[in-house]
Amino acid sequence: MPLTVAAFTANFDRFAITPILVIVAAAMRTGLSSVVTLASGYTLAYGLSQPAWGILSDRIGRIPAIRAALTLATLAAVASAAAADLTALVALRFVAGFAFGGIVPTALSFVGDTVAPETRQAALADLMAALALGSAIAVLAAGVLGSWLTWRLVFAVPAVPAMAAVIGLHRTPEPQRRSAGRVLDQLGKVLREKYTYVVVALGTGEGAVLLGGITFVAPALEHRGLAAAIAGAITAGYGLMTLVASQAVKILATRAPAHALAAIGGAFVTIGYAMAAVSPGVGTYAALAGLLGAGWAFLHSTMQTWATSAVPQARGTAVSCYVAALFVGASFGAWLGGVPAEHARFGMVFGCAAMATVPLCVTIVAARSRFAPAG
Repeated sequence: MPLTVAAFTANFDRFAITPILVIVAAAMRTGLSSVVTLASGYTLAYGLSQPAWGILSDRIGRIPAIRAALTLATLAAVASAAAADLTALVALRFVAGFAFGGIVPTALSFVGDTVAPETRQAALADLMAALALGSAIAVLAAGVLGSWLTWRLVFAVPAVPAMAAVIGLHRTPEPQRRSAGRVLDQLGKVLREKYTYVVVALGTGEGAVLLGGITFVAPALEHRGLAAAIAGAITAGYGLMTLVASQAVKILATRAPAHALAAIGGAFVTIGYAMAAVSPGVGTYAALAGLLGAGWAFLHSTMQTWATSAVPQARGTAVSCYVAALFVGASFGAWLGGVPAEHARFGMVFGCAAMATVPLCVTIVAARSRFAPAG
């Protein structure tokens, strides 16, 4: 349960920023492209932190690493709520991204250590359900808090469950696993595996089109005249659909090959972006949020499972490399979309995302069909 709370909190903190980007821009009296750095800087820090957390979790253990990350995240969350200006807020969100970056990938490694490969995707679907709930509640709560109270509360709220998880994890046993060995040995095992490079490259693209694109759904809805609270509520469809679709993945994971699940996810994402680009409006943006959630459940769970199986003897380091690539890609995607979004060219943002999704998913399906997990 504490591990689930930790994962929930990490996703809450990451998704809470998107519904209040416009509100923060108005409060700080600056443009949307400047405030988007709160999202892109966070995801960049989240990604860049991965090698450090992966190596640390392989050496000191999964649970101690998660507790350390949560403690730092709590401090950064409280400080973010008191930030005096945009520069300070961006810096503190960078620290928060670095800290929260240690939670989900280490939890993935925990599942990899404790669950057999043939049932691992189903187990990861349960973890994804907690993540989905975190993202759904985040965008809903952030819109309400930002519109009716103050945007500063959005950054303070995650500190409470984060500290509760730190206390609860004290009683969670550390899984038995192989000795990590020296740091250079860990890195060498990962770098010698050819699929490391495949997973990292595809993870970068996945982050850019999926996580980069979802950043602009709430601003696109607000551009249509909706209040931040309503935009957040609609964007929450992403998390709710992820929650529902992750249960479908759990059932299908034992009946269909992994590359087939990835293909289904890619189709959802492509259709969603294409609809939003061709026929922009509140309805299509709402549909996009839901389809991205379903696509994330099918496509990302496939990539997650792949990452936990690529180098089992240095699992934490291997998973961290994948997640680093995912969020570096997400930061790049958010950065690319920032300028056209500031000029309300959301059709361009979503259209480019649709075109990029097709070759990415074809490559993921082809590569995953050739991979046999080692453990």
